[in-house]
Amino acid sequence: MKADHVWGIVMPAQLGQAVKVRMQQQDSDLGPIVSHPRSNRWTYLIRPDLPDEVRLFAEMFRLDVSVVRTGGTIALPSPTDQCVEFRRWVEPPRCTFRPSGRVVLDAIRICAGLPPHHSIARSERP
Repeated sequence: MKADHVWGIVMPAQLGQAVKVRMQQQDSDLGPIVSHPRSNRWTYLIRPDLPDEVRLFAEMFRLDVSVVRTGGTIALPSPTDQCVEFRRWVEPPRCTFRPSGRVVLDAIRICAGLPPHHSIARSERP
């Protein structure tokens, strides 16, 4: 699916599982999550509310996390695919709700041992 009104945050499956647990502990609604077993990655479908900042890109790159923005492609499970080896729903879409990308990023940061709303110190800037 082409990302437009829905974006994706793609991360290693182990981090994705930790983020899911963290969000559930915080009573945050999850929204749809896709597992990609062959690449061992998860994709969280989110609202398109993240800033387009180099600092954010660099921070997530260090964690092996990427954001699929408008114009990108998000791989979804096929309703006709009987093989869960390629893609499967961890949390299927039940309605039109998608969590804020900021909520998912805060959970990622906490699970990675960073403070939420992490900002790079002046000495760390390129």
